[in-house]
Amino acid sequence: MQESIVYGCITDTSPALDVERRRANRLALAHLPANEAWQFLNREMFSVPEHSQPRGDFITEVMHFGSSYGAIEYEWDEWIKQFEALLTKMYWVSATVHLETELRGTHSFVWTPDGDHHKPGSNAMSVKCEWLHETSY
Repeated sequence: MQESIVYGCITDTSPALDVERRRANRLALAHLPANEAWQFLNREMFSVPEHSQPRGDFITEVMHFGSSYGAIEYEWDEWIKQFEALLTKMYWVSATVHLETELRGTHSFVWTPDGDHHKPGSNAMSVKCEWLHETSY
């Protein structure tokens, strides 16, 4: 079976680490299913560093994730659907996903909000895709 690797990050920038924004994002991730229940997204694939003290006036919070799948590119539309459903529940300023496949190369997807940041409940976002394919001669 062909292996696919998916990894990336969701970023949010908020003045002095807005506690409510951080709480909403962690709650959205906590409500993902556990790894035991087969889903394309699960809690265990995400990692969010804890910040106890704000450093300066602004800080970017980076919520990173990654997982290995068997040929996920054949079910990529469903993976994207689940990822975008998660994004609608979060505060964020950008989201980036890299899909590495054995046969189809690497695809990078970048989501941006229509405004300066995304708020939970909004569907106002756009995505761009870039395909990188290396060949050997």
